[in-house]
Amino acid sequence: MDWLSRLLEMLPVRGVLDRRCEYGAPWRLAAERSQSGEIPYHVVLRGRAVLRGLRGAPPISLEEGDILLLPRGEAHVLHDGSKAKASPLRERAAANFIISENAGQGERLTMLCGRFVFDVPHHRLVRDYLPPRLVAHAGSDAASERAGGAAAQVVGLMTLMRRESDADPLGGRAMLNALSTALFTLSMRLASEAKDAPVGLLATAANPRLASAMMAMMHEPARPWTLPELARLCNMSRAAFARHFQERLGRSASDFQTDIRMTLASNELRKPDISTAAVAAVVGYQSEAAFQRAFKQRMGVTPAAWRRKASSPPQSHPDPVPARGAP
Repeated sequence: MDWLSRLLEMLPVRGVLDRRCEYGAPWRLAAERSQSGEIPYHVVLRGRAVLRGLRGAPPISLEEGDILLLPRGEAHVLHDGSKAKASPLRERAAANFIISENAGQGERLTMLCGRFVFDVPHHRLVRDYLPPRLVAHAGSDAASERAGGAAAQVVGLMTLMRRESDADPLGGRAMLNALSTALFTLSMRLASEAKDAPVGLLATAANPRLASAMMAMMHEPARPWTLPELARLCNMSRAAFARHFQERLGRSASDFQTDIRMTLASNELRKPDISTAAVAAVVGYQSEAAFQRAFKQRMGVTPAAWRRKASSPPQSHPDPVPARGAP
């Protein structure tokens, strides 16, 4: 199993489409901070958009075929790139999503906005190993056909999402949410193929040598991997492997293995018929006490508290908070 399939097996994701935006310039869309466990996304189907710089970061320009993910769920502002006073937004309900529009007469934008939903403790692993702002570039129809591969697949998926949101047919919400779920996988695939894959999981997976160590830890998390063993898998010296892995992933190999183990442990603890000691053994701890300490350090609660929380009825994710346009 490849690294992305293995990751999504451990961290199931559900996509939700909230809005279709139809704006004429000048326009401005302000989104509030996402709930814990959610990653907002924006898909530019037509036109251009600019993400205002966050925390001192430069602004990001988005073109047709771009997908923007914000793994930290930060409050953010998208606009048309001009300094003109934006036309106020108005919202109306379609059958399966919200339509946000304005009276602007300038360059047109069509954009789909939604979120990827994870279990809260699992979201931390995705959040910490992806960059704060991730853009996957699929490009226009013609460009994607020339490029082939993931770009063409993403454009094909966008076309389906556009058609479903155009028609808003029977079963449209189920279809759009299913397509949104697939969008996460294809966005990760597309971003990992980029020449400048960002630091984190994508950069590590894109490196043929380091990927073998990452895959080994994901497939055999209970094995007590040592630094020399992982270095040999990558045909590197111990020092070179440790340095390159840290630079690419932003975490040490030991930290990564612990995060994988705790993610799997949290899944196992959902099962009512398995003891904490058995879970500890499954993820590679010979001592239940050591596992308890590691779990609380990483997850913030004891295994018993996590089990109780996981067995309680799941919290629903409410409908989106209305976006704010310029006053």
